[in-house]
Amino acid sequence: MPCRVHFWALRDFFFLAFYGMIWGDDGWPSENYEVMRVASSKEYLDFILEQLSGLNGITSKQMMGEYILYINGRIFGGIYDDRFLVKPTKSAMALMPDADRELPYEGAKEMLLVDNVDNRDFLTELVTAMYDELPVTKQKKK
Repeated sequence: MPCRVHFWALRDFFFLAFYGMIWGDDGWPSENYEVMRVASSKEYLDFILEQLSGLNGITSKQMMGEYILYINGRIFGGIYDDRFLVKPTKSAMALMPDADRELPYEGAKEMLLVDNVDNRDFLTELVTAMYDELPVTKQKKK
């Protein structure tokens, strides 16, 4: 299985290593070092939205540096740390049986990592297949 390393995590690691902020007294990285998460880029969101442009009703909402993705008001996934993750519906798991399950953030439910983001037809098929399984978003009372 290929190893995925995010550029930002490597950048932060080497920055902190260079300035001596993660090294323990023994000269090895400290056990307290955690990979710092950075907010998703607007450029990656724009790329994913362009890939999904064949579908009507796709919208996004920025929340705490990440982006929630909707189709006709129903949440189907999001952009988290520049990763496109979708809800693990039956149809999504059928279309991506080998997809990695990842946490969008600490304490969240697992989601499926979409690796095939360059294939517009696949993304259209994926979101369309998921639609009927997605819960309707509750409207807030005014």
